[in-house]
Amino acid sequence: TDVDGNVYQTVTIGTQIWMAENLKATHFQNGDSLKNITDPVEWASNDQDGYCYYNNDEAYDAVYGKIYNAYAATDGRNICPTGWHVPSDADWEVLFTSLGGQQVAGGKLKEAGTEHWSSPSTGATNESGFNALPGGGRWLESDVYDYGVFGGIHETAAFWSTDFPTPVLLKYNTDSVTHTMNNTYGSSIRCVFNGTAG
Repeated sequence: TDVDGNVYQTVTIGTQIWMAENLKATHFQNGDSLKNITDPVEWASNDQDGYCYYNNDEAYDAVYGKIYNAYAATDGRNICPTGWHVPSDADWEVLFTSLGGQQVAGGKLKEAGTEHWSSPSTGATNESGFNALPGGGRWLESDVYDYGVFGGIHETAAFWSTDFPTPVLLKYNTDSVTHTMNNTYGSSIRCVFNGTAG
């Protein structure tokens, strides 16, 4: 349960315990709030903790959770519930390794079927129980997209790592896992438990 009272399903994968849902919190553990940034120019130029709903539509929150900027993901006040944290690259690597490596882990993490994922949802079995959902994100590369534009819904699941930070990406047309080398994205957050399973 996070500080806002949202309750999350969890799953044990190997030695780790992960949330099986995307984070929805709007406050850090100490009660400090994040700003809901709707304006694309403000999102692009913002240098403080922020979140938004996909397409600024709160209806997406129930299934996909919120989209967070890098400041929110790496803030020491911790956006995850007490006892949990935003995963590092090392945390993600432990997960991928337990599922056979990055080349096949994506399919094992993705929700099976095409209710939320676009076809063909390559390799999607969700055998891990992680239930990754394609909530898309918010992009900032001005040479490719307009600043602060939303994209990737039904096609991409983007999750923050606290290293660099670089989002972890799962895509509808591959069962592998990739990283972007860009910390200006708006991405989902999956929290991982501080301890180990067992």
